[in-house]
Amino acid sequence: MSYERAKEHLEKFGLGDRIRLFEVSSATVALAAEALGTSEARIAKTLSFLTPEGAILVVAAGDAKIDNRKFKDNFHTKAKMISHDEVEALVGHAVGGVCPFGINSGVKVYLDGSLRRFDVVYPAAGTASSAVELTVSELELATSPEAWVDVTQIPSVNEE
Repeated sequence: MSYERAKEHLEKFGLGDRIRLFEVSSATVALAAEALGTSEARIAKTLSFLTPEGAILVVAAGDAKIDNRKFKDNFHTKAKMISHDEVEALVGHAVGGVCPFGINSGVKVYLDGSLRRFDVVYPAAGTASSAVELTVSELELATSPEAWVDVTQIPSVNEE
Protein backbone atom coordinates (compact mmCIF):
# COMPACT_ATOMS: atom_id res chain seq x y z
CA MET A 1 0.00 0.00 0.00
CA SER A 2 2.77 2.47 0.88
CA TYR A 3 4.54 1.96 -2.44
CA GLU A 4 1.29 2.52 -4.35
CA ARG A 5 0.60 5.72 -2.39
CA ALA A 6 4.10 7.04 -3.04
CA LYS A 7 3.96 6.11 -6.75
CA GLU A 8 0.52 7.65 -7.20
CA HIS A 9 1.75 10.85 -5.54
CA LEU A 10 4.87 11.02 -7.72
CA GLU A 11 2.84 10.34 -10.88
CA LYS A 12 0.89 13.57 -10.27
CA PHE A 13 4.18 15.36 -10.98
CA GLY A 14 5.25 13.13 -13.87
CA LEU A 15 7.90 11.46 -11.69
CA GLY A 16 6.45 7.99 -11.08
CA ASP A 17 8.67 6.41 -13.74
CA ARG A 18 11.78 7.43 -11.76
CA ILE A 19 11.13 4.91 -8.98
CA ARG A 20 13.65 2.10 -8.76
CA LEU A 21 12.80 -1.17 -7.02
CA PHE A 22 15.60 -3.37 -5.70
CA GLU A 23 16.06 -7.06 -5.01
CA VAL A 24 18.00 -5.99 -1.90
CA SER A 25 17.09 -3.82 1.05
CA SER A 26 17.50 -0.06 0.83
CA ALA A 27 16.08 0.48 4.32
CA THR A 28 19.10 2.38 5.65
CA VAL A 29 21.23 5.14 4.17
CA ALA A 30 24.16 2.74 3.75
CA LEU A 31 22.04 0.03 2.10
CA ALA A 32 20.34 2.53 -0.21
CA ALA A 33 23.69 4.01 -1.28
CA GLU A 34 25.00 0.51 -1.99
CA ALA A 35 21.90 -0.48 -3.98
CA LEU A 36 22.14 2.71 -6.04
CA GLY A 37 25.90 2.83 -6.38
CA THR A 38 26.09 6.36 -5.01
CA SER A 39 27.42 8.12 -1.93
CA GLU A 40 25.51 7.99 1.35
CA ALA A 41 25.33 11.80 1.34
CA ARG A 42 23.08 11.73 -1.75
CA ILE A 43 20.47 9.55 -0.06
CA ALA A 44 17.64 11.86 0.97
CA LYS A 45 16.65 10.34 4.29
CA THR A 46 13.23 11.15 5.68
CA LEU A 47 13.19 11.53 9.45
CA SER A 48 9.90 11.52 11.35
CA PHE A 49 9.36 13.59 14.48
CA LEU A 50 6.52 14.17 16.88
CA THR A 51 5.83 17.80 17.75
CA PRO A 52 3.02 19.36 19.79
CA GLU A 53 1.33 20.14 16.43
CA GLY A 54 1.62 16.53 15.24
CA ALA A 55 3.92 14.46 13.04
CA ILE A 56 6.44 16.19 10.81
CA LEU A 57 8.98 14.90 8.32
CA VAL A 58 12.43 16.37 7.79
CA VAL A 59 14.15 15.30 4.58
CA ALA A 60 17.93 15.65 4.89
CA ALA A 61 21.11 14.48 3.19
CA GLY A 62 22.22 10.99 4.17
CA ASP A 63 25.38 12.22 5.89
CA ALA A 64 23.61 14.92 7.92
CA LYS A 65 22.83 14.53 11.62
CA ILE A 66 20.05 16.33 13.46
CA ASP A 67 21.41 19.21 15.51
CA ASN A 68 19.20 19.30 18.61
CA ARG A 69 19.79 23.02 19.26
CA LYS A 70 18.93 23.99 15.67
CA PHE A 71 15.87 21.73 15.75
CA LYS A 72 14.60 23.32 18.96
CA ASP A 73 15.30 26.83 17.68
CA ASN A 74 13.37 26.10 14.49
CA PHE A 75 10.44 24.05 15.78
CA HIS A 76 10.29 25.35 19.38
CA THR A 77 10.30 21.83 20.77
CA LYS A 78 12.79 19.06 21.48
CA ALA A 79 13.64 16.70 18.62
CA LYS A 80 11.61 13.60 19.45
CA MET A 81 11.62 10.92 16.79
CA ILE A 82 8.44 8.93 16.34
CA SER A 83 8.81 5.40 17.72
CA HIS A 84 9.15 2.54 15.22
CA ASP A 85 5.77 1.08 16.10
CA GLU A 86 3.95 4.42 15.59
CA VAL A 87 5.57 5.66 12.37
CA GLU A 88 3.34 3.86 9.90
CA ALA A 89 0.12 4.86 11.67
CA LEU A 90 1.15 8.51 12.02
CA VAL A 91 2.98 9.07 8.73
CA GLY A 92 1.61 6.44 6.35
CA HIS A 93 4.84 4.56 5.63
CA ALA A 94 6.72 1.95 7.64
CA VAL A 95 10.27 2.39 8.92
CA GLY A 96 12.74 1.72 6.12
CA GLY A 97 10.38 3.12 3.49
CA VAL A 98 9.42 6.43 5.07
CA CYS A 99 9.35 9.09 2.37
CA PRO A 100 7.62 12.45 1.85
CA PHE A 101 5.31 11.12 -0.91
CA GLY A 102 1.78 9.82 -0.34
CA ILE A 103 1.84 10.58 3.37
CA ASN A 104 -1.08 10.92 5.74
CA SER A 105 -3.06 14.13 5.68
CA GLY A 106 -1.79 16.75 8.09
CA VAL A 107 1.83 15.56 8.16
CA LYS A 108 4.05 18.54 7.36
CA VAL A 109 7.22 18.15 5.29
CA TYR A 110 10.37 20.22 5.73
CA LEU A 111 13.45 20.06 3.51
CA ASP A 112 16.81 20.54 5.17
CA GLY A 113 19.45 22.76 3.60
CA SER A 114 21.93 19.86 3.64
CA LEU A 115 20.27 18.70 0.40
CA ARG A 116 21.13 21.90 -1.48
CA ARG A 117 24.71 20.64 -2.09
CA PHE A 118 23.45 18.20 -4.71
CA ASP A 119 21.76 18.32 -8.07
CA VAL A 120 20.31 14.82 -7.69
CA VAL A 121 19.19 13.00 -4.52
CA TYR A 122 17.52 9.66 -3.80
CA PRO A 123 14.65 9.47 -1.31
CA ALA A 124 12.79 6.23 -0.60
CA ALA A 125 9.53 5.48 -2.38
CA GLY A 126 7.39 3.90 0.33
CA THR A 127 9.17 0.56 0.75
CA ALA A 128 12.39 -0.78 2.25
CA SER A 129 13.62 -1.73 -1.23
CA SER A 130 12.94 1.35 -3.34
CA ALA A 131 14.25 4.80 -4.18
CA VAL A 132 13.43 7.57 -6.60
CA GLU A 133 15.98 9.70 -8.45
CA LEU A 134 15.03 13.38 -8.27
CA THR A 135 16.70 16.71 -8.70
CA VAL A 136 16.42 18.86 -5.60
CA SER A 137 14.00 21.10 -7.52
CA GLU A 138 11.82 18.07 -8.35
CA LEU A 139 11.93 16.98 -4.71
CA GLU A 140 10.74 20.43 -3.69
CA LEU A 141 7.98 20.37 -6.31
CA ALA A 142 6.78 16.89 -5.30
CA THR A 143 6.78 17.56 -1.55
CA SER A 144 5.41 21.12 -1.41
CA PRO A 145 7.38 21.62 1.81
CA GLU A 146 6.24 23.90 4.59
CA ALA A 147 9.72 25.41 4.44
CA TRP A 148 13.40 24.85 3.92
CA VAL A 149 15.07 24.53 7.32
CA ASP A 150 18.58 24.28 8.74
CA VAL A 151 18.32 21.66 11.47
CA THR A 152 21.33 19.45 10.74
CA GLN A 153 25.09 19.34 10.90
CA ILE A 154 27.05 17.83 8.06
CA PRO A 155 30.57 16.43 8.30
CA SER A 156 33.29 18.92 7.37
CA VAL A 157 34.62 16.56 4.71
CA ASN A 158 31.72 15.69 2.42
CA GLU A 159 31.60 12.89 -0.09
CA GLU A 160 29.84 14.33 -3.08
